[in-house]
Amino acid sequence: MKIKLSRHLRNNMRLYKMSEKDIVDAIQTPDLSDIEEHKIIAVKKFAGRFSGHPLKVVYEKTGKELFVITAYPLKKKSWR
Repeated sequence: MKIKLSRHLRNNMRLYKMSEKDIVDAIQTPDLSDIEEHKIIAVKKFAGRFSGHPLKVVYEKTGKELFVITAYPLKKKSWR
């Protein structure tokens, strides 16, 4: 599976000190996942990272390619 990262995501990765592995882990094994319109949302908690906040990853899947639009730690400790 090929993963493409948006420029916006790369900026957020630097800002929040995320690695590409964090993004892939959230997509492959999310704690919660949802679909809004054509975008897939994955939320995963990482113990001891991001000040205890879960990481939210928004991406689109087309064929065998994933396009990751954005990712950021949620401000609240829990998600819906």
